[in-house]
Amino acid sequence: MAVVDSVKPVMSGPTGRKPQHLSPGRIGLYVFLVMAAIFFLLPLYVMIMTSLKSMPEIRQGNIFSFPQAFSLDAWIQAWSSACTGLDCGGIRVGFWNSVKILIPSMILSIFIASLTGYALSFWRVRGANVLFAILLLGAFIPYQVFIYPLVRLYAAIGIYSTLPCIIITHTVFGLPVLTLLFRNYYASLPLELFKAARVDGAGLWQIFFRLMLPMSAPILVVAAILQVTGIWNDFLFGVVFAGRENLPMTVQLNNIVNSTQGEKLYNVNMAATILTALVPLIVYFGSGRWFVRGITSGAVKG
Repeated sequence: MAVVDSVKPVMSGPTGRKPQHLSPGRIGLYVFLVMAAIFFLLPLYVMIMTSLKSMPEIRQGNIFSFPQAFSLDAWIQAWSSACTGLDCGGIRVGFWNSVKILIPSMILSIFIASLTGYALSFWRVRGANVLFAILLLGAFIPYQVFIYPLVRLYAAIGIYSTLPCIIITHTVFGLPVLTLLFRNYYASLPLELFKAARVDGAGLWQIFFRLMLPMSAPILVVAAILQVTGIWNDFLFGVVFAGRENLPMTVQLNNIVNSTQGEKLYNVNMAATILTALVPLIVYFGSGRWFVRGITSGAVKG
């Protein structure tokens, strides 16, 4: 009994993170973050509320109030029957045009940029540094400088105002930034992996498809987010190079907002705007956790 009584239970201390008291600096940080969130989300709130209201209710001027009766009529009209100039087929025509432009442009630009970045990182060829410098230079030159020469070039070869014309344009202008991302990412990978594959007899394409691409998931997601955002939200290239039959969604949105005769249907305009921005938002929020991971993958070594 004496031995048993002498053995006292050992009480473990509290575990977990030590609670942090709210300091004035932390309170100020929270206040700033809340104000920044309100500043950026308030326009979106107004757009959503306006798109769900009827025009008589919008005329009352209470833009921050909830709709008296929620209605999706403006969304249906924006999608299927809103007039984009002389055509009243809604914004769905521009949506499918944007899809036809986006998918091949994104696939081609990511494939070429990943292959170029891989070659610049592991296959040292003569003039590789000069080529990389030229690619970087192209990323910092304003796009407007190239518009007129490209119009003359496309017209000379007979593809101006066609679907291949706008696809080639987006592919070429996406290469500088994407090549930089892929080169820095591949430069951060261990060189021993490449040397081991070479010892095993693998060539350029085998190493690229069987070794490099399977390890490139984070940077591929980053490239996809950048291309989806850039290509889907583009207006300038779409209005110049796509042609009347292939106008993207952003151009159709501009036509809806600016070609209305008589009463301006603000609810339809707001619904069309949200529909236009929906695809990049879904892509970003669906894969946003990979974005920072992919961006920082090549930050240590480059």
